[in-house]
Amino acid sequence: MTRANDTQTNFTAGELSPDLQGRADLRAYANGASRLRNVFLRPTGGVTRRDGLRHVDRLPGTARLIAFDFNSEQTYLLALGDGRMDVYLGDARVFSQFTPWDAWHLPGLSWTQMADTLLVVHPETAPRRITRAAHDSWTIRTWEYPHEGHRYYEPYLRFAHPLISLAASDVLGAVTLTASSPVFAPAHAGTRLLLRGAPVSITGYQSSTRVSATLHDEIVTGAASSDWVEQAFSPVHGYPRTVTFHKNRLVVGGSRDVPHHLWMSKVGDFFNFDTGEGLDDEAISFALMSDQLNAIRALFSARDLQVFTSGAEWTVSGAPLAPATVTATRETRIGTQGPTVVRPLNVDGATLFVGASGRDLREYLFTDLEQAYQSADLALLARHLIRDPVDMDYDPARRLVHVVLADGALATMTNYRAERVTAWTLHTTDGAFKAVAETGGQVYAVVERAGVHALERFDAALTLDAALDGTASSPRRTWSGLAHLNGRAARVLADGADAGTVMVADGAITLDAPASRVVVGLPFAHEIAPLPPVVSGGRGGGPGTLIRLIRATFRVRDTAALVVDTGAGPRPRPFTTLGPHPVLDQPPGPRDGDLSVRALGWQRDPRVPLWRVDQDAPLPCTVLSVTTEVKVTD
Repeated sequence: MTRANDTQTNFTAGELSPDLQGRADLRAYANGASRLRNVFLRPTGGVTRRDGLRHVDRLPGTARLIAFDFNSEQTYLLALGDGRMDVYLGDARVFSQFTPWDAWHLPGLSWTQMADTLLVVHPETAPRRITRAAHDSWTIRTWEYPHEGHRYYEPYLRFAHPLISLAASDVLGAVTLTASSPVFAPAHAGTRLLLRGAPVSITGYQSSTRVSATLHDEIVTGAASSDWVEQAFSPVHGYPRTVTFHKNRLVVGGSRDVPHHLWMSKVGDFFNFDTGEGLDDEAISFALMSDQLNAIRALFSARDLQVFTSGAEWTVSGAPLAPATVTATRETRIGTQGPTVVRPLNVDGATLFVGASGRDLREYLFTDLEQAYQSADLALLARHLIRDPVDMDYDPARRLVHVVLADGALATMTNYRAERVTAWTLHTTDGAFKAVAETGGQVYAVVERAGVHALERFDAALTLDAALDGTASSPRRTWSGLAHLNGRAARVLADGADAGTVMVADGAITLDAPASRVVVGLPFAHEIAPLPPVVSGGRGGGPGTLIRLIRATFRVRDTAALVVDTGAGPRPRPFTTLGPHPVLDQPPGPRDGDLSVRALGWQRDPRVPLWRVDQDAPLPCTVLSVTTEVKVTD
């Protein structure tokens, strides 16, 4: 028999796909794991039990979360729900207002911010601007375009066939417009167009070829002419799909009826889309033309304007960015997921976006070596974890990218490109994650539990979900203020010790023993399991080789509980050691150092991990490295 020692010094490859359990030749194999659940992976390599979720507020329904950073000291969180907007400053709700977006609009919302204004668009609803005046004063208005008289400087476009002409019954004032082919719909009433360059307001619908209108400027003749364009954004042809600011211009990407078109405002005049004479500072309008007509799904302002479509990734550049110099270049052909809008993120100069398959997270980055953009798949080694993302955001303090999945799980990637760290873990809760956002250094989530939606925040001081904490000047048994947990079996941490499970009734709990400090919430279990060991016996190992774990030594930090399964079921490892001055009535404090666990028995199935950390104890746990001593049959 052969003895072998192996030390896994870090977990910087994260959880690897089961498809890779035979690829011990990969560099990631030595630093990976077969299962990482409800843990955060530190960029330095350790694995720690994830933060608990603090209950912030009950929501009337599902919501999209938007971080609104007015400045570094004033950061807000906007929760857009079914016809409602709630504004949070810290954990306090400071403002609420009705909105035009129903629940079905929420997945398709896109937005961008400039100072105290947030622009929100949806292809089926007129675009809005949300403006902050004070903590408790916000307004929502439709976009207003500058105008001279009745000439509005908004985007215009020719939707009808170029050969379809329009004739006016007169050259000024109230007229009847007659089209040579059917082009009008009842929704045209109230919209605007330009006929021979003159502004026209449509006042009524008569038929698919006739409308009543007001011609505001006199034209030379009312004879049939093909020189006419319509409002680009209207109830007839839909509204913008996505927006951003780039090089002092407001950029609109696509609309419902022309999903591949780009509009850029005049420089410094964000709602003025007058193309004028094509001067450098005037508006720009063009379509992305290629072998495929792909809908624009997202825009991102970087060194160049990055345009993410359903089938390819483009850059729009120009020196300067002007009508005469603008250039659109297709860089890669990956495509972006839709129709749910998952906004791209900037992480260390790279743009992260969800691929069209819904099974990958791409890093869109200009490389000096190729002098071109590349779209590397960051989820290649953990493809089993990524299934149809619906939202994501980045926590720069911990270098964590949180991705909300359609099934209610939360996939998290630790990303540190300078050290080649790309590591995935998966989080679950008693319920389903619906949305996520980071603002002011805090990560918030919308969580649905038993049909009820709540706003919760990751909090390192808590080790339970939907949790609240409390203190009292003198120990007591009854604690209230837990209405959001009514009828639930809650876990309790009392004076730092695990007090077990207590039912919540009428928003309160009663403990078996009085306590001065409590944390009450829903439990979750975290799990760490290694990949199959890479060892060989005297005959070279391989199928049928028996292996026995002799000892596993865990190097831990700030750990108050460690529950390890070495084949006989999860068992807590003792932490208390009696010294000269034992304090027997206090819970064990966090411990640093090495903890060894001995094991018995042989195993033949390589799919069964030699050891596994599996614990729901609401106590801190961080594993830095694991050293295993095994015996292999010859």
